[in-house]
Amino acid sequence: MAKTQDFTALMKDMMGSFPVDTSAMEDAFKNTAALNEKLASVALEAAEKSAEISNVWTKDAIAKLGTISKAQAEPADYAKVATDYASASAEVAAENMAAFAEVAKKVQMETVELLMAAGKDISEEATAAVKKATDEVTTAAKKATAAK
Repeated sequence: MAKTQDFTALMKDMMGSFPVDTSAMEDAFKNTAALNEKLASVALEAAEKSAEISNVWTKDAIAKLGTISKAQAEPADYAKVATDYASASAEVAAENMAAFAEVAKKVQMETVELLMAAGKDISEEATAAVKKATDEVTTAAKKATAAK
């Protein structure tokens, strides 16, 4: 009777001939975690600044609402107070939107800088990993050839 080939042993022998260095993967995970930490820091800082802007804007709006809710002596005074409130609110809105835009611009610039730096690091690491893998495969191939 024909004996069935043991593919498990064959795969072990084949994989043993080409050793795998997991340090590249470990470095990639560490670098990814570091990048994520930096990106999270940028996002959290932006969220904090946005919350501060919103808080100041809300307090200002509430304070202004207090002035328009006061009783006026003449009916025409209500129109003047409402007009003043609308004008002041529009001005404050423009200032706050500009502040939000500055936060967004800063987040964009910092994110691009982080991603550019990460891309450069990844490119350098990939080049080094490919060179190392090529050297290891060449060495393994030479050993396999010499063993025959």
